[in-house]
Amino acid sequence: MTHQHTLFVCTTCASTWQDGKRIGQSGGEKLLEPLQKLHQNWSLRDEFKLQPVECMSACSRPCAVSLAAPSKHTYLFGDLPMDVETLPKTAAAILDCASLYHSQPDGLLPWSKRPEPLKKGILARIPPLS
Repeated sequence: MTHQHTLFVCTTCASTWQDGKRIGQSGGEKLLEPLQKLHQNWSLRDEFKLQPVECMSACSRPCAVSLAAPSKHTYLFGDLPMDVETLPKTAAAILDCASLYHSQPDGLLPWSKRPEPLKKGILARIPPLS
């Protein structure tokens, strides 16, 4: 199966560290769980690879996710709501935003059309390689 789009999820975001070692489950890992569950039944699951990554260098603005595809802008989002009550809503909003991204030929995500949790925490919009 060839995925044309990728949703990257930082698994080290919002980690607790002690003596140079990570303790317990990170916020990124907690976000990944509901994303994986929703991704299984998502209509675009065959179009998007859900890719955990160890670090996206957004440590001061966790949790971070990124949307990328050939010939499209790449987006990096951070500061996503991570409390236990909002995790499922955050995961659903990420997939809603990914659906919008999929529908845009250039990948541009107008602010007004983005789900609420992804309106504020944009860290980068990188132009496509040409």
